[in-house]
Amino acid sequence: MSVHRFRPRYGKMAWASIGVGVPVAALGAIAAVIVPIGFGALAIGAGAMYLASPAWRLEVVVDDSGLEVRTPKASRFKLAWSDVVKVIASPTTGTCFVDGGAPERSVLVPGVGAPAPYDLADKPALFEAIVAHVPADRVTTVERLELYKR
Repeated sequence: MSVHRFRPRYGKMAWASIGVGVPVAALGAIAAVIVPIGFGALAIGAGAMYLASPAWRLEVVVDDSGLEVRTPKASRFKLAWSDVVKVIASPTTGTCFVDGGAPERSVLVPGVGAPAPYDLADKPALFEAIVAHVPADRVTTVERLELYKR
């Protein structure tokens, strides 16, 4: 069994937002000007909300029976390997999309250049585990996911 936690993909940008917002709000407070205080507070709030998102409590668990997306308290969904409709995999970018038959039962493992707001811990191992467990006739290999034609 392997566990792959969701991580903020834009964590540095969130910290930069907070780092810029604090001095802007402080300067606005010193100068008693409301606009910089508001912009600074907005930047601080946006960065803090992104970093505190409940999405970062999610994890993908993979074992011989299938994969599960869960939080420490509850399962979002479980997907047996036999229930996987298809996997679109790009070994060159390390990206794959696992189609569980419905959007709420599908997951994207974002590799290089994948448009996802999250990252995953140890993505190469997760990618390899998915491709190894799903029957070969359900895996479509592509150069890049955006080039996949249905």
